Amino acid sequence: MTIHKDSTMQQTTNDRPISPIYSHATQKGTQPLPGIKNILAVGSGKGGVGKSTTAVNLAFSLQLLGAKVGILDADIYGPSQPHLLGLAQSDKPSVKENQFEPLSAYGLKSMSIGYLIDASAPTIWRGPMVSGALLQLLNQTAWGQLDYLIVDLPPGTGDIQLTLAQKIPVSGAIIVTTPQDLALLDARKAVAMFQKVGIAVLGVIENMSTYTCPHCQHNVPIFGEAGGEQLSQQYSLPFLGQLPLATTVRVAADKGVPTVMANPESEIALLYRDIASKVMVELGKKPREYRIPSKTE
Repeated sequence: MTIHKDSTMQQTTNDRPISPIYSHATQKGTQPLPGIKNILAVGSGKGGVGKSTTAVNLAFSLQLLGAKVGILDADIYGPSQPHLLGLAQSDKPSVKENQFEPLSAYGLKSMSIGYLIDASAPTIWRGPMVSGALLQLLNQTAWGQLDYLIVDLPPGTGDIQLTLAQKIPVSGAIIVTTPQDLALLDARKAVAMFQKVGIAVLGVIENMSTYTCPHCQHNVPIFGEAGGEQLSQQYSLPFLGQLPLATTVRVAADKGVPTVMANPESEIALLYRDIASKVMVELGKKPREYRIPSKTE
């Protein structure tokens, strides 16, 4: 089954609505944003582990589970969500009452610096400009009512992450890593950063866990084994699941049709959806935020 790009998904595939979604507490010194119940940051510490692909498929999985979801591409230097969503060649977002109207794909609202600048031109900005751009994309976008806003972070623990920790109310963070020791080195830094700034880490996703040969169906752990699980045990974090290194995921990403929407009932799509369910459960264990500001505050 393939879902049309302009369709919206507000319920599960069997049309059963999910349980009510509540707003959860954020790090000290921040207040929830009007209309957005929960902001979830997806980070890796290191590039090349499939974080952005995981983030967009997680967003769509939450949507298929019945939530209202948006995604903010926080990578100012190397935005990838426009391509992953098939919106790289779309018109720029319109502006209404000094607010950007987010672009939509398959019912998912999205905003990225990639919609506003020439995709082939490098972004040569210093830290303060990058941080300012992130806050503008977040605060000057008409997100409407969202249960979850997924923030796809750039690699590292630099200016964007610092801005996120100080000025953006984050209900929880998700760490994406491969099993490889080199990726785990930076994933540990990402975990430590979130913990240091008081952002709850909801769990670890191990991406590219195994590769299945299309000819003999033999599974090969190209990047090592159980690294993500070991990371979660080291920091006493939930292990959210493993995702394979699959050609279908790469092909779908290149086409701008994320796997979860290209074939919602495929084995990999169901893995993403299972991870999304676990994210919802882990967030549900956190304290609630009872002060929800209105649009007029």
